[in-house]
Formats: sequence, structure tokens, C-alpha cells
Amino acid sequence: MCFQLKGEVENLVLVVGGKSDGKATISIVISEELAKTKNLHAGNLVKESAKLIGGGGGGQPFFATAGGKDPNGLTKAIELVKGEVLK
Repeated sequence: MCFQLKGEVENLVLVVGGKSDGKATISIVISEELAKTKNLHAGNLVKESAKLIGGGGGGQPFFATAGGKDPNGLTKAIELVKGEVLK
């Protein structure tokens, strides 16, 4: 789904969070052009947001994932990414 949207939506920043079995996951996709023009890096963003869900993660400038043990931090993690993108 993430890669399909990346191919269809220009200037995409997609942050998806979910919880399952008491754990949290976050995925971030950024269009290549937007990553370059706004100096965004999905891997760096996911590392920072993962701290708020008690976990870790990483990835490439355009796609990254993280997992953690605290789904209660998902809202704050997504807001952190939103704040960085809107700077």
C-alpha cells in the first residue's frame, strides 16, 4: 500500500501507525523529490518517533519502519513526524 501511494501521489509524506498484540509499529514513506527539497529522511524520522513507542527502527531516506512495546505512544510519535515535516 505504501509503495503504491508513493507512485501515485506527488509530494507524499505517509505515516502509518498501528498496534497489534500489545505492540506498536510505525511506517513512514516520503516521495523522493520531497525528501530532497525539504531535506527529510524517513529513517531518521522513524528512529526519533520509535523512542516514543519504546522501540527502535530505521530505513532509507524514502521508506522506514519501527516497532515498539508501548502503543500508548503512537499518537505522540505520529505528531513528532508531523511537526518535523511541517517545519
